[in-house]
Amino acid sequence: MIQFSVILPAAGRSTRFGGGELKKVFVELLGQPVWLHSARRFAARPDVKEVVVVISADDEAYFREQFGDVCHDDGIRFVLGGETRTDSIANGIDALQQPGDFIAIHDAARPGIDDAMIDDVFNAAAASGAAILALPVPGTLKRSTEDGTIQATVPRDGIWEAQTPQVFRRSVILDAYKKFRNEPATDDASLVERLGHPIHLVRGSLRNLKITTKEDLEIAERLLSAGS
Repeated sequence: MIQFSVILPAAGRSTRFGGGELKKVFVELLGQPVWLHSARRFAARPDVKEVVVVISADDEAYFREQFGDVCHDDGIRFVLGGETRTDSIANGIDALQQPGDFIAIHDAARPGIDDAMIDDVFNAAAASGAAILALPVPGTLKRSTEDGTIQATVPRDGIWEAQTPQVFRRSVILDAYKKFRNEPATDDASLVERLGHPIHLVRGSLRNLKITTKEDLEIAERLLSAGS
């Protein structure tokens, strides 16, 4: 059986979530914190060797107090993040104790991932070396000027919105981080693209939305309730 290691970045600042005491990944969703939905989903799979959650150093005391027992019971470990997203993922990669054949990186703020989606992207990555979940962009795209008026309509043919998990053969993602760790990137596929390595697009789902605002949290609650 091909083995996967999973890294869940949860060190973001949640600045767009609307304030409050808790960051979005720690807010309760259907009886458990947002991050734990996907963490438990991965940890329960026989093809996943380990799950590592990357948290901010500012959250370490809170995380240990609230989730230390849960992590122990579910076999989930955590590591502290860095200054940037790439620093945090690199820390997660370095913390792997039993690196699998492939490394999957999944936003902790995407609680709606299910086994069917994971199966699809894992299988695609195993066949091609790199794969991500994504959705074709359905709407009309506009490019704006600095003053907020329309500059142009952007053709949407072949345009996809990236989701996670993003899954890579371990040697591929290690090479990408070795060469491009210090370059800006909003996702891990961007780094692998710079290697020239092909990345397979696997159709994701609206259920797999990333929680950014409190409205997203309400949508996720409806979607997950409908699917349970």
